[in-house]
Amino acid sequence: MEYLIIALSSYLLGSIPFGFILTKIFLKKDIRNIGSGNIGATNALRTGNKTLGYATLLLDITKAVFPVLYVKFNYPDYIFIASLSAFLGHVFPVWLKFKGGKGVATYVGILFSINIVLGLIFIISWAATFLVSKYSSLSSLISSLMVPIYLIIFENYNSIFFIIMFVLIFYTHKENVKRLKNKEETKTKIY
Repeated sequence: MEYLIIALSSYLLGSIPFGFILTKIFLKKDIRNIGSGNIGATNALRTGNKTLGYATLLLDITKAVFPVLYVKFNYPDYIFIASLSAFLGHVFPVWLKFKGGKGVATYVGILFSINIVLGLIFIISWAATFLVSKYSSLSSLISSLMVPIYLIIFENYNSIFFIIMFVLIFYTHKENVKRLKNKEETKTKIY
């Protein structure tokens, strides 16, 4: 029973569509009709309102931090269930007919909650890739791959969960991968 309660509550917290909510409240627009149509922070930046974009990023990170940290300290055996559920909530939110974001900010919240070092590896990899490429999607893909690679090489740690997360992030970025391959991907302005 605990398993189901943790999975459901983590999913519901993860499914709060902050990008959608903030653009509706402050811009009176539907973020799904802007840019890529995605509800995440990168597309929120495309509204032209940087504050809204950064607020979406922070809230999408935080909505994973709360359930994952709570489970980490109270039900540590279920930490990966809570993490995966929060991620799936963001990608497939019940409130928006299961059409959500790509899960990167939520994954960052998960990583920092599980282990700060993993979060830092992601952020440093993302920043280094972005400085060179200016592609948010490519940065997300490479940095999500760097986490299991780091664990396998340096920690001799079971990285199955993090490999699954990379596969899921690759899946949510499949259209970006096609555009990157065809040199049609849009570069992102984060400042």
